[in-house]
Amino acid sequence: MVKIPTVTLNDGMEIPAVGFGTANIKGNQGAAAITSAITNGYRLIDTAYNYENEGAVGEAIQRAKIPREKLQVASKLPGRYHQYDEAVKAIQESLFRANLDYFDLYLIHWPNPKQCHYIEAWQALIDAQKWGLVRSIGVSNFLPEHLERLEKETGILPSINQIELHPFFNQEKQRKSHEDYGIITESWSPLYRAKETMENDTLQQIAKKYNKSVAQVILRWHYQLGAVTIPKSTSPKRQLENITIFDFALNYEDMEMIEKLTKPDGRINDQNPAEYEEF
Repeated sequence: MVKIPTVTLNDGMEIPAVGFGTANIKGNQGAAAITSAITNGYRLIDTAYNYENEGAVGEAIQRAKIPREKLQVASKLPGRYHQYDEAVKAIQESLFRANLDYFDLYLIHWPNPKQCHYIEAWQALIDAQKWGLVRSIGVSNFLPEHLERLEKETGILPSINQIELHPFFNQEKQRKSHEDYGIITESWSPLYRAKETMENDTLQQIAKKYNKSVAQVILRWHYQLGAVTIPKSTSPKRQLENITIFDFALNYEDMEMIEKLTKPDGRINDQNPAEYEEF
């Protein structure tokens, strides 16, 4: 079994450098795919209230028969429940759905700045952590100005910020902001759209050089940036491939070549957290 290195969050908790993403993985087939990922060595499982699969995650944990304390489960609060009382109930409901006593990591899914209730939501996460419902609290898709406001109004910064990050949108300035705040960067959609990345000439050239797949090169690039990734695959073979990235290292020139693939309009669905609202 592949041993996945860990990174340490600003609250002292350690999480694997590569986790398993579960968006759109549901039902019995979803539970089977997640069970396969756990069996293959994944120990961080990423879900969300809005993925409507927290139950499948809980079922997979039961099937995999790995001790709960050896797994780390993350979920996320949807935008419609940002008001304090609703946020507390949503966290509890997520736990009931997953049949868990606690989450290892819980995030605010989007800041929804037009609604502007994310400070209330953050306070709910702070309290949920005090109550033992959540071990570590973080955010997703928060811009530097949102992070600054969290610190200013509550005095507590997230342990992690999960953002869109891939070779075509490398988020250099955002990553620097995270470093300044001591926040770990986590990449969602780390492989972008698989077809486009797999056919990219630069990435194919680098993959051939290291005798690795394009996906392995991209995930290694994330790892060397210091970002945690949560690649998703229902294929046991690709699940294993996606964590077999710790037996090689990209050199400086190849890292730079990948960095240069970024585009100003590189977001997959043009979801700019300054304006995008998710409920």
